[in-house]
Amino acid sequence: MTFRYTCTLPISGSNKLPRFRQWAMENAADIPVSLPPQVPAKTETLTIRLKSLDDRQTLLGRFEGVQL
Repeated sequence: MTFRYTCTLPISGSNKLPRFRQWAMENAADIPVSLPPQVPAKTETLTIRLKSLDDRQTLLGRFEGVQL
C-alpha cells in the first residue's frame, strides 16, 4: 500500500520535522505517515503523506488546537 493522500498542517519556524515526529510519536503513533526529507524553515506549513482518508481525518482531529 502506498501513501496516496496528503495532509497540510500549519507549522511555522525551524525544525518542523523533528517537532512533528515527536508529537506524532506521543499522539498519533498508530497512524503511518511519510514525511519529506526536508522542509524550508521559511515555510509556514508541513505536508505529509498518509495511506488512507480515515488516517487523514484521524490525524486532523488529533492535531486540532495543537501549536508546534
